[in-house]
Amino acid sequence: MSVSKYFSQQNKPETDDLADCFINLENDLVSQLNNLNYGPNIVYIYSPLDYAFNLHKIFLKKFLNTNKKVLFLGMNPGPWGMCQTGIPFGEVNIVRSYLRIVGEVLTPTNYHPQRPVTGLDCHRSEVSGKRLWDLFIELSDSDPYKFFKDCFIHNYFPLALMNEKAKNITPSDLKSEYQKKLQEICDKSLSDIVTLLHIDTIVAIGKYAEKRSNEVVKNFKLNNIKVVRIPHPSPRSVGTAEKWKNETLVLLKSNNILQLFK
Repeated sequence: MSVSKYFSQQNKPETDDLADCFINLENDLVSQLNNLNYGPNIVYIYSPLDYAFNLHKIFLKKFLNTNKKVLFLGMNPGPWGMCQTGIPFGEVNIVRSYLRIVGEVLTPTNYHPQRPVTGLDCHRSEVSGKRLWDLFIELSDSDPYKFFKDCFIHNYFPLALMNEKAKNITPSDLKSEYQKKLQEICDKSLSDIVTLLHIDTIVAIGKYAEKRSNEVVKNFKLNNIKVVRIPHPSPRSVGTAEKWKNETLVLLKSNNILQLFK
């Protein structure tokens, strides 16, 4: 179902079909991305929206049944977060205890032995995901429905790319010839998603997400959407968890996003 079809059929701001339409957009995105060539250095491609679809669908059905104001946008799945759970920045313990989602995750056909997929049985913690969700937990008083009332979270590029040594290769790491088609597909999908959800503000998590968000707003003439960047929660990006949290809170407050949680 296309976004235009969704809007032609539904005049209400809220609909039970929202999650299904979102899933259709994601399925179309993954289908197009699966046909791309990412270069000779990419040996492993993980598609958590496929093998972890069970958890991902539960997540969407549980928390995506109303339009949103703010979209937190990441870049791509992390090996111990979304790659395990199918949920953006989906640190395993938080998925179980805060989001209260359980279910089966399949094993990718081709995976690196240093990056196994064990779903909710994974004993590794995604540091970036834990930092981000810990902040959401604090802001929502441990009630996920309070966070998802006006906010949602999504990754610009839903695949995880790795070289033969299991190093994570992000979209920004690819040579320009491979980036161009990827960005064309993902930009269009992001435009469709923010339109579908009636997003007012994109909170870009890191510089790459900010750059793509600004390009989407400009090229698709989404002039009503504001783009705000917060630092990426990776230790390599901003240092300690406390430093990241303090910087992020200042930015969220100055852009009137914190008030959504009151």
